[in-house]
Amino acid sequence: MPSPLVSATELSALLASDTPPRVLDARWDLARDDGRELYLAGHIPGAVYIDMNTELATHGRPQDGRHPLPAPGVLQAAARRWGVNTGDTVVVCDDYNSVSAARAWWLLRQGGVADVRVLDGGIRAWADAGLPLEEGDVIPEPGDVVVTEPAEGVIDTAGAAAWPESGVLIDARAADRYRGEVEPYDPIAGHVPGAVSLPAPVLLEGGRFRPADELRDAFAAVGVTDGVAVAAYCGSGVTAAHTALAGAIAGIDVTVYPGSWSAYSNTPGMPVATGHLPRGA
Repeated sequence: MPSPLVSATELSALLASDTPPRVLDARWDLARDDGRELYLAGHIPGAVYIDMNTELATHGRPQDGRHPLPAPGVLQAAARRWGVNTGDTVVVCDDYNSVSAARAWWLLRQGGVADVRVLDGGIRAWADAGLPLEEGDVIPEPGDVVVTEPAEGVIDTAGAAAWPESGVLIDARAADRYRGEVEPYDPIAGHVPGAVSLPAPVLLEGGRFRPADELRDAFAAVGVTDGVAVAAYCGSGVTAAHTALAGAIAGIDVTVYPGSWSAYSNTPGMPVATGHLPRGA
């Protein structure tokens, strides 16, 4: 199975080919709201800006979490606005450790788009390779891609609570949030009982994903072995998709809990654990 990652030089070659990919710029960070402004100031030639809050997520009740999944029809309309056609190769990039790019990768893959990749190292890797950026907006002709309802690979709050009974549930947040020492966003500190801590930065080196064998070692350190079912959550379901991407690089299927801690901690009656890391940390 081909890697879900593409390097800057590989992407440059693809863009010069007879069948160039559709490049999507997913720049976003929870602590800021300037992704579109950064995109307009300089992006990979031909890249289309995609919006986390309105296209890669929707809004709902507190128990749905901060970034609930968009309905398939909403995501399909967005993907067509991005100019994605049936059979296209899609490459997603961002400027922060491929976190928001992974969310777009995961949503499109779950929705049935077969060839979706992430630019490893993001915009910085492109610039470091001496490749050009262009300014302004890109508005493509609407595409015709079909996005479907995910058939598997997604769990809800009840599924996340039950997962550690039969598999490994990964908490991708910072370790101090996992332990319940701090909680900057959600009403309750701690973690899902039985979950193990594997913070997203452990999977990276210099803003790029570690090699597949090192990723397998990182997963193995928290109990992921052959045949074990794996799921991941984070604060609001975005970084969990990043863990799923790391899993795909390593050849490990990772189910995502989109509501994540923001949904779990807003659901009355859910048990909460705090304290030490139970495995390998």
